[in-house]
Amino acid sequence: MKNLLLIVLLTLLNSLILPNQDSVSHWKKEGVVGLNISQITLENWSQGGDDALSWTFYSNLGFNYSYDMWRILNKFKLSYGRTKLGTEEYRTNDNEIYLENVVSYNVGWAVDPYFSNTIRSSLSSGFNYKPVPAKQIADFFDPGYITQSMGFTFNKENNFTFRAGLGLQETFTNKFRNYSDDPETKAELEAFKFETGVETVAEGKYTFEENLALNSKLRMFSTFKDIDIWDVRWDNSLTAKVTKYVNVNLNILIIYEKKQTPKTQLKEALQLGIVYNLF
Repeated sequence: MKNLLLIVLLTLLNSLILPNQDSVSHWKKEGVVGLNISQITLENWSQGGDDALSWTFYSNLGFNYSYDMWRILNKFKLSYGRTKLGTEEYRTNDNEIYLENVVSYNVGWAVDPYFSNTIRSSLSSGFNYKPVPAKQIADFFDPGYITQSMGFTFNKENNFTFRAGLGLQETFTNKFRNYSDDPETKAELEAFKFETGVETVAEGKYTFEENLALNSKLRMFSTFKDIDIWDVRWDNSLTAKVTKYVNVNLNILIIYEKKQTPKTQLKEALQLGIVYNLF
């Protein structure tokens, strides 16, 4: 199952990276890759402390198509990082794949009908380091989430889009079936969960100065079974461009998914790193 899903993911990425050459002029490509590194070495240091090394690789790619009445948005986000303190083993500090495809058709209304597909997963093994020894809680596509949605989108503004529609969400697991298990069935732990509900996505971009920009994306999903409980993913990135190849990034990611944990999840990262624009 994992190999099949990996092949599907790579096929989707290949179709995005290699668009039809007959219509290449209608494609707008955006691609940024970066590497953030933090390192400290101590030798006979009387004030105490320990050696530390931390690095994070990230990429944000976009391949957008616009021609006649059609509009296709493809976004791919990948981030992976590791940290080592002293003689301890490396620990994972960032670990995510996020792929989104949105197809809309301009019918001349204030809003356009759309269809979207989203894939979310960890890139590799994920651990909870609080207990000793550390406990593995995730792996590649374990769990993995695929969401399809169909409805209407407002995309008339350059820096703001909003869409809302009926959604289908599939949860795939292998070893960590607590993410996909149906608590109402006592016999076994299910490796697959299928849910229907409502999805909304709002995304905005704002440039304060020529070298300072904010990107914010809020995604919410609720099942018809528990319409009063919403999964929330709010991803915010503030980027300050220092030089052509050096950026300062502040990322704040807030997640609430009751089936993962009843508490709100928060990830905050302030990083200075090297960035390269592919397109």
